[in-house]
Amino acid sequence: MDAFYASVELLRYPQLKGLPVVIGGGRRGEDDALAAAYGGRLEQIPVAAFARLSGYVGRGVITTATYPARQFGIGSAMGMMKAAKLCPEAILLPVDFARYRQYSRQFKAIITAMAPQMEDRGVDEVYIDFSAVPGGQEEGGRVLALALQSAIHQATGLTCSIGVAPNKQLAKLASEFNKPHGVSILMEQDLQRLIWPLPCRKLNGIGPKADAKLAALGLHTIGDISLKPREWLVQHFGKSYGAWLHDSAWGRDERPVVTESEPVSISRETTFERDLHAVRDKAELGAIFTELCVQVAGDLQRKGYVGRTIGVKLRYADFRTATRDHSLQLYTSDAQAIRYAAGQSLKRAPLSQRLRLLGVRVGNLLPLAEARAQGLAAGWAQVREAEARHVATPRHAPHDPFTLPLFEGEG
Repeated sequence: MDAFYASVELLRYPQLKGLPVVIGGGRRGEDDALAAAYGGRLEQIPVAAFARLSGYVGRGVITTATYPARQFGIGSAMGMMKAAKLCPEAILLPVDFARYRQYSRQFKAIITAMAPQMEDRGVDEVYIDFSAVPGGQEEGGRVLALALQSAIHQATGLTCSIGVAPNKQLAKLASEFNKPHGVSILMEQDLQRLIWPLPCRKLNGIGPKADAKLAALGLHTIGDISLKPREWLVQHFGKSYGAWLHDSAWGRDERPVVTESEPVSISRETTFERDLHAVRDKAELGAIFTELCVQVAGDLQRKGYVGRTIGVKLRYADFRTATRDHSLQLYTSDAQAIRYAAGQSLKRAPLSQRLRLLGVRVGNLLPLAEARAQGLAAGWAQVREAEARHVATPRHAPHDPFTLPLFEGEG
């Protein structure tokens, strides 16, 4: 999907089309006041009335930006204060994940109605295998790709870019060629002309560290990688990753489109507007910590899963990251049980430095029906009883650093 979050926002703020707009941070008081002033008629709000990036003060990051904003060098995950220096007049809108998920479900339903073999790759991206769809091979797949684009735009008002290729790696690369609202056909014979000149980072699977190592070895493009023998790449990058680099550079990818897969974990995290300290900002951190646990519990319940390993993620003011986990005796999606286990994890994390990010993760998942059938699913009372049987807890065990007993009976 093209600039998905921003495009969804432009559906309710059509007056902002063609302007630099960034999406980031939570809903602010001025956002609610502006909507109220126009009686909820959002499309009638004058452009001059919207908040500008220049007025933002805080530690938030940009979730996405419109294409006009990207022309200034603004991109996702960039700090909003930094982005304000690049384009101070960019319009700032808050993130509305519930609305984005709604549109995500809608465009995916349109796709599966036309081409059922779909692999979900997140809120705004999918892989589709339409080798067996009637007419799917017409004009090398272009006809069906255009039909998908048209159906999605007609139903949602949103645009998408589609890459058609013999495999997932090449399709991913092709989908970036003609954004926004483009269709690109990439065949194996196009590899040398279209793929090899691209920077190494364009390959989905090469991150900053691998890219830096490739550059240190004199490899700057995908074509540079293709010129190295497989054995050389294995020698420098290991058996598995080296072989993958060689295959990817030559456009080889045997991965199938996976229509159903179990999630590995479910998590929630937030970056603070200002760095917070575990002692001096205990009450604020406690409330945020509990809210994250409640959100994760809600996500588990909506998706029909329970989990057993609950972890925390901390990012400090110097950008170092720490994670800690605690495994329960039973599987749960109960917010109180998750809050308890996350608190146990937190006790083992360093908390002397200020924090800029906090996250809660639930892993080791089972479908709820399966856990119930095995007698492993539990609420807070059962989890607490099972933990008491297996953990030698002092009579007056200390609370985790953020606890103000935030749930009835916690402790």
